[in-house]
Amino acid sequence: MKFLGIDYGKKRVGLALSHEKESLALPEKVLVNDRNLVEKIRQICREKGVEAIVLGESLNFEGGQNPLMEDILDIKNKLELDLNIPIYLEPEFLTTKQASSIQKEDELTDARAAAIILQSFLDKRKQ
Repeated sequence: MKFLGIDYGKKRVGLALSHEKESLALPEKVLVNDRNLVEKIRQICREKGVEAIVLGESLNFEGGQNPLMEDILDIKNKLELDLNIPIYLEPEFLTTKQASSIQKEDELTDARAAAIILQSFLDKRKQ
């Protein structure tokens, strides 16, 4: 099964793809968050044969939802209706900062953050 990982942000949205054997998540690209976001994600899912999506769940230090979570749930609902594939939430905490510490911040930082989210999901799935 092929998964698409998403690190959702108000300005940029990082994407990562899993290897077909569900063992490895690799950064794919970063999209500008605009009114065409759902269409762009739909196109990538079709081109890459994505069968499920893993969306970063943004939580605060106490484990409650961040203000961004409302937007994340909104995009989740839109994608579920549009794509008709499973969409999972995977808790993410400071993944962009973690991605920046792995490699200096650049145009793929958000995609690396998406790969961290997706890899966490894949690792849990193996157990």
